[in-house]
Amino acid sequence: MALKNSSKTEKKNLSLSKKTNKKTKIKDLGVYINMLTDFGFKLIFGTDANKDLLLDFLNAVLKIKGGIKELNYVNPEKKGHIKSDRTTIFDLHCTTGKGEKIIVEVQNHSHKNFVERVIYYVSRAIQEQGKKDKNWNYELCPVYSVNIVNFRLNKTEKNADKYLSYIQFTDIETHKVFYKKLTLVYIELKRFKKKITELNTIVEKWVFLFKNLHKLKNLPNIYEQDIFMKLFEEAKIANMTPKKYNEYYHSLKKLRNMNFIINEYREKLAAKDRIIAEKEYAFQQAITEKEYAEYAFQKAITEKEYAEYEFQKAITEKEYALKRIAELEKLLGKQNNN
Repeated sequence: MALKNSSKTEKKNLSLSKKTNKKTKIKDLGVYINMLTDFGFKLIFGTDANKDLLLDFLNAVLKIKGGIKELNYVNPEKKGHIKSDRTTIFDLHCTTGKGEKIIVEVQNHSHKNFVERVIYYVSRAIQEQGKKDKNWNYELCPVYSVNIVNFRLNKTEKNADKYLSYIQFTDIETHKVFYKKLTLVYIELKRFKKKITELNTIVEKWVFLFKNLHKLKNLPNIYEQDIFMKLFEEAKIANMTPKKYNEYYHSLKKLRNMNFIINEYREKLAAKDRIIAEKEYAFQQAITEKEYAEYAFQKAITEKEYAEYEFQKAITEKEYALKRIAELEKLLGKQNNN
C-alpha cells in the first residue's frame, strides 16, 4: 500500500505542532498516539476514512458468520433516563448492513457498576428497535457490546491470563446458549501479558496495540500488513495538523490527570486502610494483652487458692501429727506406771 505522507510533510507538521503548544514538546508524547484516549480511539476507529480499521478489528473479535461487510456510524449520544446520567455516550455506536447493532466502548478506570452500565446501554440498543406498527412481531436484530477495559473486571478470576470473555444468555444447568442475539465482549488489557514476539492471532495484535501503541518507536515487522501499516501511519503524532495535535494533547492530558487523581485517591485510600489496619492491630493487641492479664490474674488467684489449700492441709497434718504424738506419749506414760 502506498503511503502518502513523506518525511518532508512530517517535519512540516512537527514544526507547526511545536508552535501550537510551546509548553509541550512532541517528544513528550512519543511517536504514536495512545488509543485509550478518547481522541486516539476515535481518530483510528471513528471516521469513514478509517472504517476499514474498525471492520478489521470487529471481524477479528466478533467472528460473526459471514463477517461484517458494511458498517454505518450512528450518533453516539442518547438521552439518559436518570438525572445523574444526563447523556449516555458510547465511544462508537454502529449498525451493520444486516441491521446488527454494535457498541464499542473504551473504559480506562474501574466503575463500581460497570457491568450494570453495559447492560443499560445494551438495553437501549434493544429497546430502540421497537416499532409502533401493530404488525411488528418483536423480531430483533443481534446486539453486540465490545468493551475494552484497562482494569480487571474480576480480581478473583483464577485464570490470570484470560483477557478475552464472551458473555451470552445460557441455561445454567445445560450451559447451552439460550439467546444468541445478545453478546457482550470484554477485553481486559491488564490481563494481556504477551510480548510482541509472542503475538499469533489478529486479535492479539489488536489488543497489543491498544495497550502498547503509544510506547512503540517504529513499525514492528509483525505489523507489516496493509491494514496495520495504515493504522501506524494514521497514529503518527508527527502527521497531525496543529488542530488535531492540540485536540490529542488535551485528550491525553485529561487521561493523565484522571490517572493521577485516581492513583492519588488509591494512595489515600491505601493510607487510610493502613491506619485502620494499624488501629485494628493495636486494638487486637490490647485485647490480647487484656485477656493475658486476666488469665495471669486468674492464674495468680488459682495459685493463691492452691497455696492456701496446701497451707490448710499442712496445718491439718501438723495438728494430726501433734494429736498422734500426744496419744503416744499418754500410752507410754501408762506403760511406765505399770
